Amino acid sequence: MRIERLELDGFRNYDRQALTFDAACNVIYGENAQGKTNLLEAIVLLSCGKSPRAHSDKELIGFQRDGAKIIGGVYARERDFHMEITLNRGKRRKMSVNGVPAKSNAALSDVLHTVFFAPEDLFLIRDGAAARRKFMDISLCQLRPRYASALAEYHRLYEHKTRILRDSEECPQLLAMLPDFNMRLCEVGAVLIHYRARFCRALQEYAAQAHLECSGGREELTLAYQTVKTVENPFAPHAELVSALTEHQNSHYQAEIASKLCLSGPHKDDVEVTINGRSARQFCSQGQVRTAALSLKLAEREIHKNAIGEYPVMLLDDVLSELDPKRQEYVLNRISGGQVFITCCENDRLDALLQGKVFHIHNGEVL
Repeated sequence: MRIERLELDGFRNYDRQALTFDAACNVIYGENAQGKTNLLEAIVLLSCGKSPRAHSDKELIGFQRDGAKIIGGVYARERDFHMEITLNRGKRRKMSVNGVPAKSNAALSDVLHTVFFAPEDLFLIRDGAAARRKFMDISLCQLRPRYASALAEYHRLYEHKTRILRDSEECPQLLAMLPDFNMRLCEVGAVLIHYRARFCRALQEYAAQAHLECSGGREELTLAYQTVKTVENPFAPHAELVSALTEHQNSHYQAEIASKLCLSGPHKDDVEVTINGRSARQFCSQGQVRTAALSLKLAEREIHKNAIGEYPVMLLDDVLSELDPKRQEYVLNRISGGQVFITCCENDRLDALLQGKVFHIHNGEVL
């Protein structure tokens, strides 16, 4: 799997740019705020329809532009694909694969998979639960179309329920709608738990090995998926998960009405990370936390490979500069075998370590 060419028109700080890439390694260097991350962001967008940084499409459109277009030429499953995303201010985006309109992001993920690793991901372990849920969600949305659909529905239901709770003081009759929303939230929430638990189990397998190797065999990393307390077995059949979520929902009914907040459901899920039996978030050193985050990202890459039969495109956004030489070398040794993009401020060290194409980015242009 690889992206062979990329065309940007009005995307972020790129006016018009067309690039072709090496099948193995692509180094993108330049000063800060020149457009290196924007280039990787466009590739992520082509893979899952979501940006790792922006909350809305209008943030992706260049200043003084009414729209933007991203075109990608991708080789996957021994076939060539032509992918397009058109963004417009105030209008719904348009997406297509080989000229066929894409009705959902799943059509993009069916072609291109990416693993995006940014400096802030090095603090994934120390961040709040929302960061670890986002990590799972982005990966699972590419891997499992049913998960992506369920997650989108869950978010819609959650927003509707939040509005009902918020407005119930002025309009008490709105509370009559809550039972229907709660039941559907439990049904959809059970789907999320099903996939998250299995993803966590696979993540544990690969991340534990990566962490053991990177730490020189001194540290054992373990992961534990955490969801609502009434779900004793997240691998249980769907009906049992729905029943457990319903029990938890019923026990929080009055508290939700009083607080006007959604207090029950997998929107509070987390992944507990421990190193040698101690909480990584609370007790581990910065070096241990970074090694654990590296292990999670490398494990994510292996999970994608097992699911689709080929390595996803690996995108390392200025991560190497944040790592000591030992961890740099470990990452570079582990990412061979698939296409990789690496951004950095200077390319001197990378020239000695890697072979491939080098791009110098300045003010949204390749020099």
